[in-house]
Amino acid sequence: MFCDIVAGKIPATVVNKTDRTLAFRDINPQAATHVLVVPTEHHEDAGVLAAADPGLLAEVLTAGVEVARAEGIVETGYRFVFNTGPDAGRTVFHAHLHVLGGEQLGLFGRLGR
Repeated sequence: MFCDIVAGKIPATVVNKTDRTLAFRDINPQAATHVLVVPTEHHEDAGVLAAADPGLLAEVLTAGVEVARAEGIVETGYRFVFNTGPDAGRTVFHAHLHVLGGEQLGLFGRLGR
């Protein structure tokens, strides 16, 4: 699905674009600000991306900081999340960074606690 967004086949609300990354609003936001940053080159998850191209992983993180700055959440705080594997709740098999903020976020931990 994200490859189709990168290719322009599926519409998205783009908030940042570089030669090797694309950032767009999540269609099911989990915070007031919820933007996804993807490498334009397909990699299954963050671990695969880190092994294949650490420089591209750094570019994804840098784009995430730029998104936070553009969204006005640098001073109040933001969270970066990569979901890798089923226990983390990964549902899309294209590496992507969640940039979350714009409100007080809950604590991490187990469900039901």
